[in-house]
Amino acid sequence: MGHVQPWRGSLRLPLVAQPSVPPSFIFGVDLDGVCADYTTGFRQIVAEELGVDVETLPLERSWDFREWGLDEADFERLHHLAVTERRLFRDLPAFDGCADALWRLSDAGIWIRIITHRLYVNWGHATAVSDTVSWLDTFGIPYRDICFLGKKPQVEADVYIDDASHNVKALRATGNPVIVFDQPYNQDMAGPRASTWAEVEDMVVELASQQNAVQPQLPGFDAGADRLIRRRS
Repeated sequence: MGHVQPWRGSLRLPLVAQPSVPPSFIFGVDLDGVCADYTTGFRQIVAEELGVDVETLPLERSWDFREWGLDEADFERLHHLAVTERRLFRDLPAFDGCADALWRLSDAGIWIRIITHRLYVNWGHATAVSDTVSWLDTFGIPYRDICFLGKKPQVEADVYIDDASHNVKALRATGNPVIVFDQPYNQDMAGPRASTWAEVEDMVVELASQQNAVQPQLPGFDAGADRLIRRRS
């Protein structure tokens, strides 16, 4: 992955109305393995491309997919195909409770900043970006801005959530608090750790409360991740 120079940028999209004051508490949210179930989505594509039964590819896998018999070249080829031809980033399943938890946090005044390294694939940036935005809209994930880059310590946030051990280590090395989203491949990392989005929400509210950054839900706003769909119908 190190030889790829990711495009670095920030897109601001009006899924949530922009406030007139600076954010008081920023929550940096990773996508794959945290909001989006990358393992399940990629597993189905790999099984089809290799012509094997999907059950032969265990969900309990390591970061490098060695349990699936993939080397680095195999992964890069299959990941590129999955993103550019099979539209992986558009069709990944979302983890239960993610959207609703993020909406409640956003309603409480917490700034949701999506931070993802999805521009790993050369010659597929347009597809990766457009499919990411489409996925966020489809699952009703609220966010105030989105950053596509690999070096996450370069992005300012008050607390982060990530599943990748190397990202957690890099963030913590620069003094950033990080919640580890529980996955089989990150069991070497110390907590705080969350295995559900209900747990994530409680941890973030507690941290934001310590900075007096939590506010009641604004009157007149519907609850629930499907609020945009209901308002359009």
